[in-house]
Amino acid sequence: MNNAQLNELKQRYVANGAASPATQFADRAENALIWDADGNRIIDFAGGIGVLNIGHRHPKVVEAVKAQLDKVMHTCQTVMPYEGYVKVAEKLSQVTPVRGHAKVMLANSGAEALENAVKIARAATGKNNVICFDGGYHGRTFMTMAMNGKVAPYASDFGTMPGNVFRAPYPVPYHGVSEDEAIRGLKMAIKTDANPRDTAAIVLEPVLGEGGFYPAPASFLKAIREICDEHGMLMIVDEVQSGFGRTGKLFAIEHSGVEPDIITMAKSMADGMPISAVVGTDKVMDASGPNSLGGTYTGNPLSCAATLAVLDVFEEENILEKSMALGDKLAKRFAQWQRDFDCVDNARNMGAMAALDLVSDKSKHTPDADLAAALCKKAREKGLILLSCGLYGNTIRFLMPVTIEDEILEEGLDLVEAALTELVGSKATA
Repeated sequence: MNNAQLNELKQRYVANGAASPATQFADRAENALIWDADGNRIIDFAGGIGVLNIGHRHPKVVEAVKAQLDKVMHTCQTVMPYEGYVKVAEKLSQVTPVRGHAKVMLANSGAEALENAVKIARAATGKNNVICFDGGYHGRTFMTMAMNGKVAPYASDFGTMPGNVFRAPYPVPYHGVSEDEAIRGLKMAIKTDANPRDTAAIVLEPVLGEGGFYPAPASFLKAIREICDEHGMLMIVDEVQSGFGRTGKLFAIEHSGVEPDIITMAKSMADGMPISAVVGTDKVMDASGPNSLGGTYTGNPLSCAATLAVLDVFEEENILEKSMALGDKLAKRFAQWQRDFDCVDNARNMGAMAALDLVSDKSKHTPDADLAAALCKKAREKGLILLSCGLYGNTIRFLMPVTIEDEILEEGLDLVEAALTELVGSKATA
């Protein structure tokens, strides 16, 4: 079927809340390229929203999934366990920087991992509250919607959210929130709302994802670790988008040297296959009773095979070094755009987790969400998938595969520049 025929089916049968606004349908893909149902070639700077750090259909992952497909597709691991689940648990325990010996539970999505992390923290501490941060994003289930630090579009239409969730400022000096102010706000939340004797955990992203790709300073993460220890709370780090090599480390928290009690992960851990994990200190992870964690499809054999292949690829193909190199290339191009365009500001990156802001007034940091939307639309017309994000909707994030070929990278960046030039006219005169 072609794009037009598929769009007709989408409009008739797919719920509006779940339907993509895109009118092109993916037919096949390879590394950083997608071909749609009409045969058009598209450069992918979104990577399925950070899922494809080693590219579409990495050959070693495809091979591993095909081999598993010939053996077992599903048994429900709580009914009949299989090697893949325990091998993934072993590997993640070895590479995830939590305190002490790590144990693992597997789930299906980032939101499901966060839900289970909160369950585990409550079981381990006997407390109910969690503290999250402005701009944070943790999922679309009810508990994770309550934890998100942004209402629209995730929770606008769905009524009352679960309670026992409290909010603190996230340090973004560009938007007027210093690290000191963020710490003061967190301590005030503990004093005024989230009594430590009732608070199980502090949950945060070491780099905001949907919130705008802002890395938390190492000193801020260390302060949170100290506050958690002081008050008997657990530190839960959400690495769903920042994990698996996006920042030049396997996990972004490694840049700080801080060891949380629990880390959640998903997205790029299986190169497109659905899986997530909660990894935590053994005593914490073992706090709840038998059969209290899990689900029908959690740790599916095919997804486990993909995860093990991904971890092998990281070792064999120097993915972390490639992530740092890609980040350097992006930073160089961003700096050029920031000089050349009055609308481009606040370029930033941690490894290949890179973004910039579009503004109507650089001196006042005035967000221009309309321009960000227009740029993404114009890029799509030119054959490039580009995503915006951020609390103010004006951040352009770059999530192309770390394995992207140099010539495809440059072609895509040239398309961004051409689209910007068409939208804003002449470049900066200053």
